[in-house]
Amino acid sequence: MMDYAQPNKSLYGLPFTANSFNGMPYRPLGPTGLWTACVGLGTWKFGYPETGDGSRVNRQEAMRIFDRSIELGVTFWDTANRYNNSSGNSERLIGEWFKANPDQRRNVVIATKLMGLMDGQTPNHCRLSRANILDAVHASLQRMGIDYIDVLYFHRYDEVTPIDESLETVCDLVSRGLVRYLAVSNFTVDQLKLYQAHRRQLGGRCQVAAVQNQFDILRGENPTYRGVLDYCAANNLAFVAHQPLANGLLTDRYLDLSQVGPGDRLFDEGTLDKIATDAAMAKVKKLAALAAQWDMRLSQLTLAYTLSLPGMGPLIPGISTVAQLEENAAVGTIKLSDEQKMAIRKALRDAQ
Repeated sequence: MMDYAQPNKSLYGLPFTANSFNGMPYRPLGPTGLWTACVGLGTWKFGYPETGDGSRVNRQEAMRIFDRSIELGVTFWDTANRYNNSSGNSERLIGEWFKANPDQRRNVVIATKLMGLMDGQTPNHCRLSRANILDAVHASLQRMGIDYIDVLYFHRYDEVTPIDESLETVCDLVSRGLVRYLAVSNFTVDQLKLYQAHRRQLGGRCQVAAVQNQFDILRGENPTYRGVLDYCAANNLAFVAHQPLANGLLTDRYLDLSQVGPGDRLFDEGTLDKIATDAAMAKVKKLAALAAQWDMRLSQLTLAYTLSLPGMGPLIPGISTVAQLEENAAVGTIKLSDEQKMAIRKALRDAQ
């Protein structure tokens, strides 16, 4: 970490407050005082592909991406203990980067997740029991080589463990300085309401700051979790959209499906035909035409519009190259006009 005992002349004469970093606008994370970059970094596919962990971004490219992320102000980094293939390798790469860049710790907001089976095979290596939360947090801290987690997500709702046990454990971790904020992922509206009711009994340290669910402008929310974005907007929670580019479909790469093949994510994962339906591609092409008209990439139009939606928090698009990172980072300063947003809504509505 930074040596605060020594003067740092590069930080002399700072303004009293800041709302951005390296050109990237920030926004508060839900009801908290924590500010996050509008455009973050999803590290789901970061790992060691040569080990068979199912990742797509290797160590060398990950280090380049992390370096460039700081330069661009893309400082909200999303990971999970199970990324990839329950290996923990995404967290290990982040830890490797922090080891080489210890002075950057406060510049980066680290969000990780726990709940699924990890680091062992017994029933006590999963769910949201006090035992698993404590062990999983310590394991994540060790893999990343850091002293605290900025945002700890419960990766899924736990139907078995009492909610009070889970929330009280987070309160303890917050008191000890090991976790700073709580968030949840893959939750329904009813599950959020249950957590909000229990939180009021336990105090503000256990409040849910954000909800990370799937969302993209083609498909909207996953039907299982429909209504969560509106709930977040009404209750001052940050909705963190994962897969906001529809697994890559909302990028220029898939405009000509005849050119898609090995090496392209949707092709490699065998999901191209399921996602790139005729109806979906009609919308994609209309959106691409608008993007070209406004001198944007399709991905930039998509992310900029998503950021403008009520309740939306930081975005965490997954990437595999520095070029994609740079393209996404530019979205932070794009402000769509009312006319542009209306044209996007029309394209999504009319292209059936």
